[in-house]
Amino acid sequence: MQRPPPEDFALKETKPHLGGGRISGDKHTSTYDLVEQMQYLYVRVVKAKDLPSKDVTGSCDPYVEVKLGNYKGATRHFEKKSNPEWNQVFAFSKDRIQASALEVIVKDKDLMKDDLIGYVIFDLNEVPKRVPPDSPLAPQWYRLEDRKGDKARGELMLAVWMGTQADEAFPEAWHSDAATVSGADSLSNIRSKVYLSPKLWYLRVNVIEAQDLMPSDKGRYPEVYVKAILGNQALRTRISQSRSINPMWNEDLMFVASEPFEEPLILSVEDRIAPNKDEVLGRCAIPLQYVPRRYDHKPVNTSWHNLEKHIIVEGEKKKDVKFASRIHMRICLEGGYHVLDESTHYSSDLRPTAKPLWKSSIGVLEVGILNAQGLMPMKTKDGRGTTDAYCVAKYGQKWVRTRTIIDSLAPRWNEQYTWEVFDPCTVITIGVFDNCHLHGGDKAAGAKDSRIGKVRIRLSTLETDRVYTHSYPLLVLHPNGVKKMGEIHMAVRFTCSSLLNMMHMYSQPLLPKMHYLHPLTVSQLDSLRHQATQIVSVRLNRAEPPLRKEVVEYMLDVGSHMWSMRRSKANFFRIMNVLGGLIAVGKWFDQICNWKNPITTVLIHILFIILVMYPELILPTIFLYLFLIGVWYYRWRPRHPPHMDTRLSHADSAHPDELDEEFDTFPTSRPSDMVRMRYDRLRSIAGRIQTVVGDLATQGERLQSLLSWRDPRATALFVLFCLIAAIVLYVTPFQIVALLAGFYVLRHPRFRHKLPSVPLNFFRRLPARTDCML
Repeated sequence: MQRPPPEDFALKETKPHLGGGRISGDKHTSTYDLVEQMQYLYVRVVKAKDLPSKDVTGSCDPYVEVKLGNYKGATRHFEKKSNPEWNQVFAFSKDRIQASALEVIVKDKDLMKDDLIGYVIFDLNEVPKRVPPDSPLAPQWYRLEDRKGDKARGELMLAVWMGTQADEAFPEAWHSDAATVSGADSLSNIRSKVYLSPKLWYLRVNVIEAQDLMPSDKGRYPEVYVKAILGNQALRTRISQSRSINPMWNEDLMFVASEPFEEPLILSVEDRIAPNKDEVLGRCAIPLQYVPRRYDHKPVNTSWHNLEKHIIVEGEKKKDVKFASRIHMRICLEGGYHVLDESTHYSSDLRPTAKPLWKSSIGVLEVGILNAQGLMPMKTKDGRGTTDAYCVAKYGQKWVRTRTIIDSLAPRWNEQYTWEVFDPCTVITIGVFDNCHLHGGDKAAGAKDSRIGKVRIRLSTLETDRVYTHSYPLLVLHPNGVKKMGEIHMAVRFTCSSLLNMMHMYSQPLLPKMHYLHPLTVSQLDSLRHQATQIVSVRLNRAEPPLRKEVVEYMLDVGSHMWSMRRSKANFFRIMNVLGGLIAVGKWFDQICNWKNPITTVLIHILFIILVMYPELILPTIFLYLFLIGVWYYRWRPRHPPHMDTRLSHADSAHPDELDEEFDTFPTSRPSDMVRMRYDRLRSIAGRIQTVVGDLATQGERLQSLLSWRDPRATALFVLFCLIAAIVLYVTPFQIVALLAGFYVLRHPRFRHKLPSVPLNFFRRLPARTDCML
């Protein structure tokens, strides 16, 4: 596979004309100043009155056709109505206007041929211009004309104006760019929308005990557990240790619940009669609307709930018999936690669920999604490659979706969105997708929107009040390697409302305090995150137009926890890169000790003597040194936002088989021979890791054996050495000991020998517990 040149994957700074003028980094006063202005001709068709009947039946089925050159848009038609109301808006891009007149034609829908009722013609040079925040242009009545130019019967209420994409009519308008799209469902799929994630809560169910259970077999000790179901989430307690009709558990079960609470919590107490055979001893349903909400660590009151036993005779429910069995629980909705629904590395929101616990916002994030360049064709239409691209941006609970640009490999969106910022250490994610639901029907029902690529921007890496205009590479990993799918051009500005509040945020815990007072286990967090992402994707998929499941999961990095050889290598080399600084310091110190540069070694001796004689200078010297390094590096500070790095991700050097393994399903769908080969490879890697972990354990056990008398002679030598060292250090000033130790470490190579030192030889001879391993 030919590797593309690295410059193809680079971030590029641009100088677009934003807000109608060139941006120089200063903030504009316009509210739509991070995008390039796009001019549109807007036509609002409101209603008609006194329309004549053209049919033999004497009725009128009117609709309006708006025609500008080769572009033609039509309203829906009404049956047998002479005073229809449409209130539809049509938008024609000024860049594609090839006519000097606009025709608005009223027609009567007919089976054979639609009849003309009348029309109105507008000269485009006479159309007024509207710039928000001006009030909307008031529509006016226009008398219809016939083909001869005479006044016809009937009037049409219209408003025609020139505006930009900042117009409030823009999102819901019919666009001339989408003239090939037909059908109401398909049209709704191409419009821009703002979505809100559902409000998520953690539901804590503390199962304490049950009383007076009635198992069918009285002669055996019941093995009772509690199963709880909320939607598609099911959890169960362990089997109670007190095997009686009054079992106790005192066990917590955690669920994710979303508002509005549509489904109740179903609890069932069950008895394990035999393997794979359980008997339900009682059930109860608890509506979440009445569950108390907890904002801190104070416990809520416990409550008893009656268990109902369902008696079924011959497959039919005969009746519900209430009996004396009860279950004792403590149930609450946890408002003090943040429900994690995305990867913690790319969190866009860290606030607790309960709104009273939110702190005030620290600023505003504004993003202008300008355009994309060089997109790859994602599907074939009429024998040629095409792409219908749209963008999705996610930050906090707010998702935005731009309109779909039909059949373009260089789409221009020029849409601007704003988010409130509550924490600077958060990430906004922008993804680009190909719309596969434009033509409706069964063909589009099973289709999935294809991913073109995404960009992440961490807000803490941005300077405040600066406009970043860059073209970001859209990189996607495929089974045959990393591929550049195009570039997305954006303008980003992070405005801080209070610098003091933002600086104060850096001293605060990253997550709400309940995560630290009552932390959840790692396995609980993984399970709850999976449930939260499922709830969010299902809820947004039910919106209109839907934000589809595959889009939401890609934006939330749902599969990032799966095993990947490539990602494991990348993380290993990241660790080595972090340790590289320490290794470099160690090599430099070794050169000092070996007098590679005598002048530097002498200067280090002088510095060491000063610090030993004046130990109060040690900490000030360290912090002053760090300060000077920080000031020196300020000259080379990053001036651009970070972007996807293929070399850091090891995406450009990954073996094809490793990528195929990364894209494999779970459980696997590959042939058994391939799975066996990968399993053997994983065993060899795990064997090396096992050896390293064992070596680390050996060194720790040798430290423990210094005083354990496992080796009596070694421990006796060490104890004797400790006694002598204590006496010597007591009678000798500490500064003299430090000087002697330092001079010994920095001694000249002629006083050194290549054999290991005595302390190291002694340590390596200490026993470890490896002899006891099977």
